[in-house]
Amino acid sequence: MPQTNSAGTVTRRPKRPALVLAAALAFTPVLANLPSALAADSGDANYSDNRLWASQMRDFAMKSLNSDEALSMAAIPLNGPGLDQNINADVPMSPGSIMKVITTYAALEILGPTHHWDTDFLTDGQMVGDTLAGNLYVRFGGDPKLTFERLWTALRELRDMGINRIDGNLILDGSYFKIDGGFPAFIDNGDNPHAPFLVEPSAYLTNLNLIHFQIRADERGTQAWSTPALGEVVIDNRVTAVAEGPCPSRRSFDWEPMAQAGGKVTVRVTGELPQGCRTTTYLSLLPHEQYSASMIRSLFSEMGIIVTGGSQTGLTPETARLVMKTTSPDLVTMVRDINKWSSNVMARQLLLTIGAQNRLDSENDDRVAGIRVIYDWLGKKGIDTTGMVIDNGAGLTRHGRITARQGAKILQHAWNSPYSSDLMASMPIIAMDGTMARRLRNTGMDGEGRIKTGYLENVRSIAGFTRDENNTTWAVVGMVNNDPAWNGQAVLDRILYSLHYRPPVGTALSQASPETSATTIQ
Repeated sequence: MPQTNSAGTVTRRPKRPALVLAAALAFTPVLANLPSALAADSGDANYSDNRLWASQMRDFAMKSLNSDEALSMAAIPLNGPGLDQNINADVPMSPGSIMKVITTYAALEILGPTHHWDTDFLTDGQMVGDTLAGNLYVRFGGDPKLTFERLWTALRELRDMGINRIDGNLILDGSYFKIDGGFPAFIDNGDNPHAPFLVEPSAYLTNLNLIHFQIRADERGTQAWSTPALGEVVIDNRVTAVAEGPCPSRRSFDWEPMAQAGGKVTVRVTGELPQGCRTTTYLSLLPHEQYSASMIRSLFSEMGIIVTGGSQTGLTPETARLVMKTTSPDLVTMVRDINKWSSNVMARQLLLTIGAQNRLDSENDDRVAGIRVIYDWLGKKGIDTTGMVIDNGAGLTRHGRITARQGAKILQHAWNSPYSSDLMASMPIIAMDGTMARRLRNTGMDGEGRIKTGYLENVRSIAGFTRDENNTTWAVVGMVNNDPAWNGQAVLDRILYSLHYRPPVGTALSQASPETSATTIQ
């Protein structure tokens, strides 16, 4: 059964203590020219021995990572000849973002590919002329991607009804999710609490809780603005315009949020921007409830709708009448966004939705409920979840654990799922898009696999499906846990390259004597 520790982390009790990685390992610099290094692996050596392929990958990892425990991998042929490959495949490892593959696959089967999220706008008042006399309630439904544009479209309906005044309060109802005590903390090594990837899930989530800041330089100097334009956020623009020249990178600018009284934030930005150039950044600056209320009020203001009351949170009365609603795209669309671009907050929102939709009467935390549901779902498929720690469904955790064998078995089931095409279409394509767009380029492998990547401090990982030159598709999971792990990417790319060009098929064709026409497979 799942266990919950004092930090709120849900885990399966291991049958034996997990192996612990070496704490401070020396490292070998990654090869500078990856395509050239991979090409060295394309000779005519016989790969018919199951152990030879795995041993060569292990040797390469040992040279690159200076450890024989830093790499864990498993590969399974799905529709053609091949031999299962395993390296430290039963050691629980920190997976990083490849945990999203489990969450999204589970959601497709548990919630269904056509699952939608509704956000309802209701009132306890009456419409009199151009006035809504009463409160306006926003009843959130856990939508992972309730964007600025969709909110604008929904709220515009009120204006189209002839309403330009709301005599009442704006009340946000976030009761859809149950959260008991918050979420396990993630200690970020980037020292930026406002970074987009750190946004936590919430029933009140809108627009990923992000503000898009932009600065442009021209002959007038520099202009700064934000979308959405919130009254609580002020830009202190200290960027100076300089003569035309190459546009600098985003790292050339310093964005410094400073908290002010009354829940307001001033963002001071400094740097130099050549004329004709633009720089942008995304920051999460306000609590979810404040952000969502402020954005809705900002949109109303742009439409000429006045809200006379204040902003509150509370429950929607049973007698409230529906005025309008916005419905999200289907789950398949959400899954694509999550896996292509590795959205942490959307994945975490998805885990909460699984919990909320399957919550038992005795449960008061949808994160824990969602993890329980996924464990039960995996158990019914015969997956051994011993030692697995899902934690938050996104992999943004120092506690999460999975073995390569567990991951590969889950992918094997996904390959045979009715929704396999939906899951595969959501995963980044090798050398073409998403988080794989710049990997394995110039190796001849463009489009030859769909691979979810993972990245944390001291963690690099891959999980997905790749095809070899014989058109056999492999389920592959690889994880590097090492200090440092940055050169682990070359190790994982080597695995994908070798599976494609020199797959361990373990077969050899031999022609019988001329007297017979039989062909045997050995």
